[in-house]
Amino acid sequence: MIRSILLIGGLALSAGAFARIPLPVRPVFKKDTANILKFAAVPDGATLNTRSIQSAIDAIHRKGGGVVLIPRGLWITGPIVLKSRVNLHLADGALLQFTDDHSQYSLVEGNWEGLPQMRNQSPISSTQATDIAITGKGIIDGNGDGWRMVKKEKLTESNWKKLVASGGFLGDNGRSWYPSQTSFNGSKYTNPGVISPEKDAAFYESVKDYLRPNLLVLDRCKRILLEGITFQNSAAWCLHPLMSEDITVRNIFVKNPWYAQNGDGIDLESCRNVLIERSTFDVGDDALCMKSGRDAAGRKRGMPVENVTIRDCTVYASHGGFVIGSEMSGGARNIDVQNCSFIGTDIGLRFKTTRGRGGVVENINIRDIHMINIPGEAILFDMYYAAKDPIALVGEKREAPRVEFKPVDETTPVFRKFHISNVQVNGAAKGIFLRGLPEMSVKDIVLENMFIRADIAVELQDAEGITLKNITLAPKQMDPVVQITNSKNISFDLIRFPGAAPALFRLSGDRVSDIHVKGSDAAGASSRVVAEFGASAGALHWK
Repeated sequence: MIRSILLIGGLALSAGAFARIPLPVRPVFKKDTANILKFAAVPDGATLNTRSIQSAIDAIHRKGGGVVLIPRGLWITGPIVLKSRVNLHLADGALLQFTDDHSQYSLVEGNWEGLPQMRNQSPISSTQATDIAITGKGIIDGNGDGWRMVKKEKLTESNWKKLVASGGFLGDNGRSWYPSQTSFNGSKYTNPGVISPEKDAAFYESVKDYLRPNLLVLDRCKRILLEGITFQNSAAWCLHPLMSEDITVRNIFVKNPWYAQNGDGIDLESCRNVLIERSTFDVGDDALCMKSGRDAAGRKRGMPVENVTIRDCTVYASHGGFVIGSEMSGGARNIDVQNCSFIGTDIGLRFKTTRGRGGVVENINIRDIHMINIPGEAILFDMYYAAKDPIALVGEKREAPRVEFKPVDETTPVFRKFHISNVQVNGAAKGIFLRGLPEMSVKDIVLENMFIRADIAVELQDAEGITLKNITLAPKQMDPVVQITNSKNISFDLIRFPGAAPALFRLSGDRVSDIHVKGSDAAGASSRVVAEFGASAGALHWK
């Protein structure tokens, strides 16, 4: 039986229209239990227990399912494969660490950043299984330090010197460290793991360590439960459900070093019917991330990430708290996020794509979000994603993207029908930043009931059909408070502007039109509107 909740869609939906989000069906397991101690496992922190743990999983699977128990202790293992109807249960005090002997990880055909690629076998994986779980109070450690490259700018000088002295190889003029020769070899190529006819087994072996495994990959599985566990120190993405459905994630802690390259928390890729609740993320890249394949491969797959409920989660270090993209070529829809806190995340709500992706992201409802100490944007829509860290590293120079019209076709991405409400931001570099494409605006977005304290309040570029309602803006920079570039049909209702602002609005570009402000007080502002670069002050209508 599928239970449902009602999601109020974006206001672009007709009155009374609702998107129904089914909650996942949870797996059910037999009580039969196999303790890995009975399969000759040894908790001495040295013995490789791969065969013992896999044997326990296989045995309980053959009996029709049940629980595989990992008791208290330090257990070293190589990659293991979950089977249908098996609950891998880590007792309180159990630490399952995956070996740093990379010869234990076979090269397999997998999927990375939305494309079919060769990868090292994931520490934990499952393919086309039903009714699987990882539960308990233990810790799963991916031993990722031996796999990942590190950028010098992300470490202190003393930590960098210590890392270099440990061995490894330097690249990028001495500003990137690689842990092994094959890791360094891989850095010389663009996407060396992409499967193509000219690459043979010897080539993939020559770049083996560069093809870092995700800690947990669940490929085309059904009825999944992750509960209570700490997942940490992954070589790449931590949790990667792929083309799977009926997923329940509850009370987990995901932890990666903040400098971890591609250290995502959870990436739901082309999954449906998902609940993530009461979980904490402190990672090196995006935390709660929605994906659906990349470019032509994602469009061909044609499987959106859909019917997702996220609630009562906390995110600390990350590139983004809740994120959609940038690999969203199969689309994303019917997603509800509520009552989450983002503390020190680079960006709070992060929606990113670029030309070539295609895909439609729509019917996204977000409410009751609390943010503090955000180094970048609190709310970001960006259709010029450039695959770089959201906050520039020391010495890194960035240029604004070149703005030009392109034809609209299947490769043109779409962001529309978002409703974001009840948001409090106490400290951000920028409060709200919406940047669409000239040929495809970010459109039909409602932002309401917010308090935003940020250096810069609001910037809109190539946006259309945007409503901002009942928002208090408390920026440090007030000339202007709101920057609007080549956008149209923008409504500001009940906006509380800061006093003594030199200019409330700056309009730029000859495509600015139909900017409406009502119920708002301009008292204390030196000027309501300044127009430049072909814009007309008459495009703004104040009621």
